[in-house]
Amino acid sequence: MVARRLQITGHVQGVGFRYSMQHEAARLGVKGWVRNRRDGSVEALIQGNEEAIAVITEWARHGPPGSRVENVRVANADVDEAHASFEQRPTA
Repeated sequence: MVARRLQITGHVQGVGFRYSMQHEAARLGVKGWVRNRRDGSVEALIQGNEEAIAVITEWARHGPPGSRVENVRVANADVDEAHASFEQRPTA
């Protein structure tokens, strides 16, 4: 299992990004969370097998219809076994 932290910038709030990412994560078996940031970006912690992480990271590069992703920063993260699913978190 691997974990990554994503910071997604562009027009990514108010377009269903978090909901769509949660749906995609469930489809892929990815665990973790997604939340809006007060600076207008979306942040996510994703963890799962390398193939699923690659697929959802690529999905984040275009997002749902209506979004306009400008950049996705990807950083390694520690695996947190406490995540049993993929959830939306409050804005930080």
